[in-house]
Amino acid sequence: MTATADKGRGRASGIKARWAAMPKQVRWAGIAALIVVLYILPNKWFYEYLGFPVGSEYFALYTTRSDFAGVLFDTAVFVLLAVGLNVVVGFAGLLDLGYFGFYALGAYTVALLTSPESRFGTEWPWLAAVPVAVMVAMVSGVVLGGPTLRLRGDYLAIVTLGFAEMIRLYAARNEGILQGQRGIPAIPHPPGTGSDGKPLFGVVDARPYYWLILTLILLVIVLVRNLANSRVGRAWVAVREDEDAAEVMGVPTFKYKLWAFAIGAAVAGLTGAVFAGKQTFINSDQFLLESSILVLAAVILGGVGNIKGAIVGGALTWYLPEWLRGVGDLIGVEFDAAEYRILVFGLVVIVMMVFRPQGLVPNRRRAAEFKDRREEAVPQETVPSE
Repeated sequence: MTATADKGRGRASGIKARWAAMPKQVRWAGIAALIVVLYILPNKWFYEYLGFPVGSEYFALYTTRSDFAGVLFDTAVFVLLAVGLNVVVGFAGLLDLGYFGFYALGAYTVALLTSPESRFGTEWPWLAAVPVAVMVAMVSGVVLGGPTLRLRGDYLAIVTLGFAEMIRLYAARNEGILQGQRGIPAIPHPPGTGSDGKPLFGVVDARPYYWLILTLILLVIVLVRNLANSRVGRAWVAVREDEDAAEVMGVPTFKYKLWAFAIGAAVAGLTGAVFAGKQTFINSDQFLLESSILVLAAVILGGVGNIKGAIVGGALTWYLPEWLRGVGDLIGVEFDAAEYRILVFGLVVIVMMVFRPQGLVPNRRRAAEFKDRREEAVPQETVPSE
């Protein structure tokens, strides 16, 4: 197993080295081509062409039981959440188990401000409510982080977990503003019209929603990448590696942890706002604790502290069970892989922690740390004294 893992790491290093050795213009052209592919992916003529030719429609690139554009939208939602949580967990090293609480705040803020069924009765346009949702989530992150970010490790995880569950339970049992399990319906769609004059965003076609959230993912990646390469990012790394040493060296650790918490919360609130506009109805059942655990598992699976790793982990965590929905039809039994999502990813995380703790696409610094730890764990051969 060790030899196989070493070969895999060698191949991955070789690919990275070849990519880094390419001219800058070639790398930019490759990234641009990938972005173009992602934008045209939900078109039926394109994704059917990309299906794997193995003789069965159930093993095509697209899922046969679900609308592929809808599946891509859900996957993109999970990717955006993973990128936001990676700021908190990967860059700053803060264990957050209640990330879906900020996601719920963004969705409920849009619903309360825009829906004619809301108790507020404001009926704002969707586009006007989105910045408010982002701000509410960010302020909530500051309010939660202010008194709690002095905690570390498991204690911080328990506090964030309680925050998310508090929001969910309040939404489920409060029949006033949040309207309990009945939820809030009639949330308006994002604005925009097609070339035929009809609304661009509707119920039938999920492609515009996918294009919208893909654009937001690209913008958030640029923002997060610039922050990671700035003085703020270096401070986050110092806090993650050794908070006490960073504070002794003059880094205001609390301020930078609060920044990470607020930025992650803002990304979650933005994602919740888009989700509410797509669903047009929300209630507490859409913000379960297991979803927070899955987002955290996606970040760990992809590679903590690496934006590319968060993207890969988020995409695999959501898309693979959807892709496997047709396996039951193929073997003639009733089988839905999505029902076993938690079990499967629990096992996957255990295996990853044993054989590849740095993740599928590891951060270079963390990969080097794990390599040093492996070398330290290997017993050194003793030279017999003469």
